[in-house]
Amino acid sequence: SLLTVVQAAFAAGITWAIAWADQAYPPPLDRAAVASREVLDGDGALLRAFTTQDSKWRLAVKAADVDPQFIRMLVAYEDQRFAEHRGIDLWAIGRAGWQIMTHGRIVSGGSTLSMQVARLIEPREGRSFSSKFLQMARAVQIERRLSKAQILDLYLNLAPYGGNLEGVRSASLAYFGK
Repeated sequence: SLLTVVQAAFAAGITWAIAWADQAYPPPLDRAAVASREVLDGDGALLRAFTTQDSKWRLAVKAADVDPQFIRMLVAYEDQRFAEHRGIDLWAIGRAGWQIMTHGRIVSGGSTLSMQVARLIEPREGRSFSSKFLQMARAVQIERRLSKAQILDLYLNLAPYGGNLEGVRSASLAYFGK
């Protein structure tokens, strides 16, 4: 029927527009690759680290090198459906919206780990619907380009831990000496 053809054309147009925007405005993933320079001894132990150009302590780490219990707790607290969604968790956003309406304030957020990575690689001034919408679009772009393991690696390297500490490895070394 004509309605089906119009719906298919509309869906194709939306798909094309998303693909075009994704290629025209890629997420700035290069910021995520910047880590502190490290001096290691012959056995690979850290002797000295240097801050990044933006004065951050950001020691590179992979999720495979982090305690699995920490990873499980991180995902359980920050993004329970991390393995299932494609960057946006509509249930979490709906829950957060409902809580705002019923409590009159933010009780819990709806950001996924992918959305948080998007915010960390491309910080915005203030909290607005437009910045949240861009964060969601960037999260979808990140999910299209990277695996869940790579997204988790980015989060573990970029998450703030106070002052100029970024990433779980920098925080572990600064706070626990390990």
